[in-house]
Formats: sequence, C-alpha cells, structure tokens
Amino acid sequence: MRYRTRVTAPAAALLGTAALTLSSPAAQAAPLAGGHGSSGGGTPGGDSLGDPVYPVLGNTGYRVSAYLLDFTYLADTRLVEARVTIVARATQDLSRFSLDLLGPVVHEVRVGGRRAVFEQQAEKLVVTPPSPVREHGKLVVRVDYTADPRKIAPPYNGWVPTPDGFAVAGQPDLARTVFPCNDHPTDKAHFTFRVTAPAGLTAVASGSHVSTRTNADGTTTAVYHSRDPIATEIVQVTVGDYRIVERPGPSGMRLRDVVPTARAEALEPALALTPGQLTWLEQRLGRFPFEAYGILPANTDAPDAFDFTGLETQTLTIYKPNYLLQQESAIGSHMMHELVHTWFGNLVSPATWADLWLNEGHADYYGLLYRYERGWPDSIGLTTMEARMKDVYSRGDQWRKDSGPVASPTAANLFDSQRYTGGVLVLYALWTLVGEDVFSRIEHTFLDRYRNSSASTKDYIAVATEVAGQDLTGFLTEWLYGTTTPRMPGHPDWTVTPPKVSAARRDDRPTPKDRASATL
Repeated sequence: MRYRTRVTAPAAALLGTAALTLSSPAAQAAPLAGGHGSSGGGTPGGDSLGDPVYPVLGNTGYRVSAYLLDFTYLADTRLVEARVTIVARATQDLSRFSLDLLGPVVHEVRVGGRRAVFEQQAEKLVVTPPSPVREHGKLVVRVDYTADPRKIAPPYNGWVPTPDGFAVAGQPDLARTVFPCNDHPTDKAHFTFRVTAPAGLTAVASGSHVSTRTNADGTTTAVYHSRDPIATEIVQVTVGDYRIVERPGPSGMRLRDVVPTARAEALEPALALTPGQLTWLEQRLGRFPFEAYGILPANTDAPDAFDFTGLETQTLTIYKPNYLLQQESAIGSHMMHELVHTWFGNLVSPATWADLWLNEGHADYYGLLYRYERGWPDSIGLTTMEARMKDVYSRGDQWRKDSGPVASPTAANLFDSQRYTGGVLVLYALWTLVGEDVFSRIEHTFLDRYRNSSASTKDYIAVATEVAGQDLTGFLTEWLYGTTTPRMPGHPDWTVTPPKVSAARRDDRPTPKDRASATL
C-alpha cells in the first residue's frame, strides 16, 4: 500500500466554524478532571442507536457536527487512500466510543491530535482516546485508512466502482463501507470533501465547489463543501472521466450535471428536463432548499454496479446512465421521484428506517401526479391517480400480509411496494379526508418544522393533526400500523381483495432499492 504525502490545507480551515485548529488546546478532546487514560473516568459510549430496522447502526456518547473526507484515488491499484476528520461533541463523560465502519483497513486513529488505541470489531471501529472526554467536550477524531471500492460485492457495498474511478451510494446502511461515521440519518452533519484524482479525471462531491488545483505530479485536488447538513447515507463523492455541465435553473438556482464525457451528447435530452421539473415541484413544495442540484449518470454499465435506478445523494442524484437514454414519458416520473427526495429524505430525513415511507411515499406521490398530469400511462396502463389508488387499495391486505404495515418494515422488506405505493395510498387517504388546501399546508408545515433535521411518523401525524384542526391520530395510525386496510374516505365502493398465502422469501436479502417504485 502506498501513501502519498498530503500538502493540503489544514482540516480546520476546510471544516470552517465547526472545527478548530487541531493543534490548539481548545481542539483537544476535553479530558475529565484528573483523568489519565481510559481508566481515569467516564463510561463507554453505546454501539447502537436502537433503530428498529437496522439496530447495529449508529452510536451514542457523541453528536457529529462536521466531517472532512480527504480521498486520493490511485488509478494503478484502484484503491482509495483516505483520511477522515470528524468533529463531534461528547454527550456524556466518555471513556471509549465507536464509529460505524465495515470493509476499509484502518492504519491510525488520532483523538485531539494524539494517537488513540483502536480496534476494528465486526461493523464498528472502537476507539479509546488517550484521556476520557468530558461531557460537552469537543471531540476531534482523525482516521487514516485504505479502501478498495471492489472489496465488498454489491448490493452490500456503498462504493460504486467504475472503469475509471468510483461513485458512492450509501443508502440505507452502507456509508460505513466508505468512511467511518455515525451512520444514521438522525446525526446529520456538514461535510467538506477534498478529493485528489489522477490526471485526466475529474473529482466532484455533494455541495458547492470551493477550489481545484493541479499538483506537481499532474493530479488535481478538488474541494467541495456542503452549506447544509447531510445524512451520511446520501453523501456523494465521485471520480471519473466526467464533464461538468452547468445550466440555469428556476429562481436563479444553479444546476450542474456530472456527465461521463463519452455519453454527454446522448444524455443531454434527459438532463435538460430538470429545469421544468424543478419549476413544477417548487410550485407544490416551495423553493429548492439546497445550493445546487444535478444528476450524476455513473460511468458504468455493469448490471450489478448498484441495485437501484437512481439514488438521491444530496445535490447530485446518481443514476444508471442507460436508464436516462429513454424518452421523457419513460423517465420523467422517476426523475421527479428522485427530485422530490430533496425535500422528503434529504431536507427532512427519517428519524428511523421504519419511517422510510415518508421518503418513498411522498416521492411516488408527486412522481405519479407529475406523470398523470402529462397523460403518461403508468406501468399497469392507468392514467389517473384515482384509478391507480383504487388498484393499490384492492391489494392493501395482501401487501400488509407480505410486507407488514406501511410504517412497520423489516430490513428484508424495507424497499417493498408497501413503503412506496403503499405510502402513496396513505397520503391519498389523508388528501381525500382533509382536502387539497389542508393537505398542502400539512406538507409545508412538516417541511418547515423539521428542515435540515430528521422526523418520525409520529411527528408527521402530530403536524397533520395540528394543521387540520382535528385529531388525526387514530385515522393515520390505522392506515400506517394496522394489519388490515381501512375504509377509504369518499370511496365506500372500493373493496380489498382477500389476501392469499404469501410465498416465503428465499433469503433475508432486501428488495432492491426503488425497484418497487410506481414511477418506474
């Protein structure tokens, strides 16, 4: 393994106000009074946040405010040399803490600039700082490691290896295969990316471009920074033979697509659809919330490169390139689905993975509305929301039998139709009950209240109750957690087909992400 000396700006300068100079006393992990090493006080942080779907994810004892990801891609070995600097705040007197990490090989860990004892245990990196950390003390952790984007076979890998580099796709639980982190959407943080690419290749990441410089060896180092916090699972970093295509968006926003150079002309018709899609969606959900948006058709045709069509990595949605070569009527609805995730999923992230229906239900809801307004038949030949919802309603008990209630998934059925079109059915029932005006105000209130944070199903129910001026707890609880399908408001004639015996799953592998979306 080779290591290239980094002659780059200090992490503190790139992390901005979230970090301090690493050599300064204030940046050191604040020790407990009288503490000398791990035995001097404090208790270990927990190695789980208790997520009902992915209980192994997340850690307690600290909250992250910022990450600096410093990646160097080596074309000859196709490895990534990496250094991650994490700025966090201890939430308890902390003698030991853990980070989520699976796959990369760690070489060194420093806490507050001092070497720390570490151990890679299963899916965790366990770190014992030189001195225990006082509650509320600043915690600056630096991890040096090497990653092989090809090491873990898909779909269990957050790396997307390409012939000329890589991209990343960490949803739902795979950011930990890319970088050590607190890999749960409730611990969102600001990100700075410093990515060094070989000559002739381009590095791009989530957020805004800060600078690019050419190094003495011909490589280039690009720096990107996120204005807004990002959940670990929707971070994007990519290196490849790309062309950056910029175009004006509505309301003066900046659009930039990152396109494989050899495919740029062929992909342009699809990419040119984004401004109109944004205009349509801003009329319904409000102004686009982030500093930029664009599409990244990852430079690979490998059928198993990733197990989804598109993924809403923040400010730069990743897609399978060949999918985008189709005509607008075949791709427009799903492009809208991914764009909706900017609001539902990125701006407001799920509090637990059991709340995924808030992401996928809303993305399919607006994606289907967009489709039907344009007269495009859906995958089963229907052309109105009412007709599609009547069909979904008839399947309701079968889906609840096969995949559980809408808001009660397991890891194996998380990405089943129940979270997608089943979520649409819940929103349609709410819309039918309260009307368009109240429904729109519920959506806007929810997005405004939990902006740049995470929210649960319970939070959505509370907002709906507040805005509607009537207690909707029972109504929505029945729709979201009931084992049978409730009556649809305004449609007493709709019927549910009795469920049949479910076929047993052959293994515990989840349904491929977004394969169940009604917008495909």
